[in-house]
Amino acid sequence: MLVSQLLNTSFPSLNITDKATFALQLMDDYDVLHLPVLSEDKLVGLIAKDDLIDAAESDTHLGSEEFLQKIYVRQEEHFLTALKLISNHDLSLLPVVNEQMELKGVVLAKELIKAVSLFLGMEEPGAVIVLETEKRNFSFGELSRLVETNDSYITQLNTYTEAGTGQVIVTIKINKNEVSDIVATFQRYDYVVRYYFGEEEYANELKENYQHLVSYLNM
Repeated sequence: MLVSQLLNTSFPSLNITDKATFALQLMDDYDVLHLPVLSEDKLVGLIAKDDLIDAAESDTHLGSEEFLQKIYVRQEEHFLTALKLISNHDLSLLPVVNEQMELKGVVLAKELIKAVSLFLGMEEPGAVIVLETEKRNFSFGELSRLVETNDSYITQLNTYTEAGTGQVIVTIKINKNEVSDIVATFQRYDYVVRYYFGEEEYANELKENYQHLVSYLNM
C-alpha cells in the first residue's frame, strides 16, 4: 500500500505569515496536534501545538525556523515509511508532498492504524501463535512446512528481535481458529510457544465458567 492511497486532502494548511493564535484555533477546530506550514505553496515544515502555546501569548508569526519540523513523506513511498515517521515523532498527521515539495495532502495517524490492521490481516478469521527461537534457527520454510502438515497455512508472519534476550519473536496467523494440533507440533520440534489465541481458549474458558455456574447453582 502506497502513501498516495491513504491521502487525506480535506485538512487545512498554514502559511508562514499566519499567527500562532490562528494556528492553535485551526488545530482545535480539526482536533489535531500538528499542521503543515507552507510558503508560496511549498511545504516548509510541520508545526506542533505544544510549540505554539508560548508563542501565542506574543502573537508570533509561524515563519520562525525554531517552530518548524522538517518531517514529511512522498506520495509514492510505502505506507510503512509514514508509519515509522508518525511513530518516531509522535505525530497526529504527516504531510505528503511531491517532488517539487508541493503539499498533496496529509496522512492521519488514526487512518494509518486502520491501514496497519488491514496490512496485518487482522480482519481475516484465524488464530495467532507467538513463538520464540534463536536467530540461527529461524526458518520461514520450516514454520510453513510444520503448519502445512496440519492441513493449514500461514496467512501472516511478523518477526522482531527481543532486545533483552536476543531471541527472535515470531508472530504467525493461521487460516483456522483451532490450532492446538499446530501448537503441539511446534512444541514437538522444540519451538517455545509463548502464547496463542484461538477458538479453543475461548471455548475452554466458556466451558469452565459454565461449570462454575452449575456448581454454584447446585450449592
